[in-house]
Amino acid sequence: MPQPFFENAALFELPGRGRIRAFGEDRKRLLHAMTTNHVQRLEPGQGCYAFFLNAQGRILSDVTVIAREDHLLLDVEPGSRAFVMEHLDHYIIADDVTLEDASDAATTLALEGPAAAEILESIGAPAPVNDYDSVEWAGRLIVKTSYSGATGFHIYLSPLDAPVLRETLADAKAVEVSPEDVEIARLLHARPLFGVDITSANLPQETQLSHALHFTKGCYLGQEIVERIRSRGHVNKVLTRVQLPSLPAPHAKLLADGKEVGEVTSAVVDPRNSVAVALGYVRAEVLKAGTALSV
Repeated sequence: MPQPFFENAALFELPGRGRIRAFGEDRKRLLHAMTTNHVQRLEPGQGCYAFFLNAQGRILSDVTVIAREDHLLLDVEPGSRAFVMEHLDHYIIADDVTLEDASDAATTLALEGPAAAEILESIGAPAPVNDYDSVEWAGRLIVKTSYSGATGFHIYLSPLDAPVLRETLADAKAVEVSPEDVEIARLLHARPLFGVDITSANLPQETQLSHALHFTKGCYLGQEIVERIRSRGHVNKVLTRVQLPSLPAPHAKLLADGKEVGEVTSAVVDPRNSVAVALGYVRAEVLKAGTALSV
């Protein structure tokens, strides 16, 4: 059951995530020119969420960029790790930038829910205030971010250290949850996942993740398409949360008055009421009209 995400604080591990360190004088300039958000202005301890795009404005990966004293730390989904390394390396020509794959040196413990900050404070750990801010604590890095969409924090730490801290957090009343609980909470919070709900077929504005975009930062790869969409004021389809009477099959077509108007990307049954909750892309005009959907 996903109650800890709404009533207390859920504790779970996110193994295998990609962590790439970018060193060198030009690291901010390079990442600023390669992503959709304003990396150049990040100070140590700050961060942001962004997309990597291709020249056609399609999303190649999402990324959390965390500014450290001497490097930028890039946190990406497990399946994006090799691609992001290759993608960035391809564009390093005369830049003073060195990339290091530090993925295997750390794992992530996630603490997500309304009591997350209180639990951290109870064990003497600091809780960053602003989204994507980070702070060091006892050889670990605490970042204010969330996998499920609930208010929360991710703690980057050694795989050997993880069991010890996990026990400490559980003793402080954090509730350990299963991967199935995490997936239910993610969809109840309408939190899309790259590689599932967001792919290279999608444009940034279709995701409705506006905090990944900065419109006055200057040029970056794919910016022309993003700006063209902004000036026109709309996209044809958008990612949205949908309630359905029963669990749809993967990639089920969404219908309005018998006509195909979208597609499901992921879905679960909410165990609290047995209603299916899904994310999917739906034609923008259908959402504006408030039309009932079926599969």
